[in-house]
Amino acid sequence: MKKIGFIGMGIMGLPMATNLLKKSGCDITGFDVFEAARERFAQAGGKIAADADEIYRSSDVIFLCLPKNELVESTVLEIIQKAKPETVIVDFSSTAPGIIRGLFPKVQKAGMQLLDSPVSGGETGAIAGTLVIMCGGEKEVFDSITDLLYCVGSTVTYMGSTGCGSVAKLANNMIVGCNLVAVGEAYAYAVKAGLNPARLYEAIKDGAAQNAVMDIKVPKILARDFSASARIAVHYKDMKNAVNLADEMGVEIPMSAVVLNCMRQMEEDGLIDEDQCALVKVFEKDMGVTVK
Repeated sequence: MKKIGFIGMGIMGLPMATNLLKKSGCDITGFDVFEAARERFAQAGGKIAADADEIYRSSDVIFLCLPKNELVESTVLEIIQKAKPETVIVDFSSTAPGIIRGLFPKVQKAGMQLLDSPVSGGETGAIAGTLVIMCGGEKEVFDSITDLLYCVGSTVTYMGSTGCGSVAKLANNMIVGCNLVAVGEAYAYAVKAGLNPARLYEAIKDGAAQNAVMDIKVPKILARDFSASARIAVHYKDMKNAVNLADEMGVEIPMSAVVLNCMRQMEEDGLIDEDQCALVKVFEKDMGVTVK
């Protein structure tokens, strides 16, 4: 039976770790820098590490779900120094492909393995265990832990070599970002023109404009519920990663640049830690309306 470590038990990480605990039949130990997160995992029946080093030393597979590129990089470098050979590191975070590709040879030199395995589906999918998981790395390593990945996701796809999972997540979040901005703009526009936004939602939610963003986010907008099930800050990081990769490739991604600019405005207004649906506020501010 594999010994599993899970580092980072926030909005996404906690339900993912809990699903691993319930479904894998493995010994799961979790760690988060916040005591409240550790306590919630303990209440779910999980074991808690006193510090991350305890997970590094004892785990066969270490899952990461961390909010920043720099934190993923520093954590993987610590694992290289402290974990045992043959440890498999699975990064559920949305990490820049360049960072993953830079870490990969260092991990292999230490006799370990690294899979970039970012997820899509938000808090709802994390709780339900229905996340979409996109994986990059060595195919045989992916095959060896696929059963664990299906504990947290209903769709698990091998995308190719190291970094390919991270690129897939960027493409996913480019599309989601465009949908978020389109929904915010359209609903603010409709209110400005005199429509009832709740009635508009009922009218169009089953038509050609239907998408998961509208299904999940418009009810939150109408309720003025901007509590974060997926923070703009995390998506903002992904959009910056996408633009940086586009620059490296010498291509333009103009729609994503618009999304990035809207997120930058949210940061300037001190709203970056609200839910993604709060992007509607950019258009409410510009048009002088409130969607409710």
